[in-house]
Amino acid sequence: MNIFANRIRRPVERDGAAFYVFLTLLSFGLSVVLTRLFLQLTGYPQLGGGTLHIAHLLWGGLLLFTGSMSMLIFANRWVYRLGAIFSGVGVGLFIDEVGKFITRTNDYFFPPAAPIIYAFFLLVVLLYLRLRGNRPRDARSELYRVIDTLEEVFERDLDKTEQFIFETRLQFVIDHAEYPDQEHFARELLRFIHSEQISLVAHKPGWAERLIQKLMEWDERWVSRRRLKAVLVGGMGTMGLWALQDLVRSVLIFFLPQQFEHFLENLIKLGRITDLTSLGWLQMTISFQAACGLVLLFGTALLILGKDVRGVRISFLGLLMFLTMTNLLEFYFDQFSTIGPALTQLILLLILLNYRRRFVSDSL
Repeated sequence: MNIFANRIRRPVERDGAAFYVFLTLLSFGLSVVLTRLFLQLTGYPQLGGGTLHIAHLLWGGLLLFTGSMSMLIFANRWVYRLGAIFSGVGVGLFIDEVGKFITRTNDYFFPPAAPIIYAFFLLVVLLYLRLRGNRPRDARSELYRVIDTLEEVFERDLDKTEQFIFETRLQFVIDHAEYPDQEHFARELLRFIHSEQISLVAHKPGWAERLIQKLMEWDERWVSRRRLKAVLVGGMGTMGLWALQDLVRSVLIFFLPQQFEHFLENLIKLGRITDLTSLGWLQMTISFQAACGLVLLFGTALLILGKDVRGVRISFLGLLMFLTMTNLLEFYFDQFSTIGPALTQLILLLILLNYRRRFVSDSL
């Protein structure tokens, strides 16, 4: 035995990491939206009395602690899903009160709080997209993933599809082993997977898999290219025109001096303008929003003219600009009322990607 063998400490991406991050992302977004909605509907109640105020940040910290401890204590893979959900809800409840902890006055409604939350959400989205991409394969990483998914064997829940995945990964390790012990271990595992002691079960799709399958069947059967394009043209056209309204209103009022002062007074009452700096940021927001609207209208026009490849590309760019740049500024002025338009833009983006997948061969 070579006691001076090199040790390897490189991190390895967990099997199913993208799915766990997606659960965290979904739980995070829902917890912030539902918390703000609940507080607004109930008049922002406080739990506690006298000198005590039990903020929901504390519940978020408790869920974060519970999620992390559960993954440290238990080895079952279902704990990863539970921990992901707990972590998402926990960080949502925690970061929702960021305004209190970046201001001396503990201002929950501090205008930059909403952009900070949205920016953090976008960072998690980028992480999810990164994990969804093609990852480099090597023998050591594949062995980690094989061992991680051996739970199916221990729980006597291995089906033919999972057995095939095991075989594929182990064969890859055998063909690309960096060290002799990796190849030897993979061959022994492959022999074990093929042994008579392994009992296979019939594949039983879960509720999520069944739901996705039914949605895909419904999509293939009832959603034609013409119908899907009509939804995209109507939705993106409306969104594009909506994005131009503030710019058009500002231009018209600028040429009508008697209306300009009244317009500024309304913006001040709504809290959208507090000083000259915020006025400058508002002008930038209106300009960005109008630019995104024009891009989206241009992409919509291309779709109407039948130039689907370019139309999908331009529309994708417009929606991406909305979600990553314009909304970040909008959240500063309109706080969480921007959630509605942001969700609409996200739905349109998903419909556009589905249209591209089914009917447009050229990839973005």
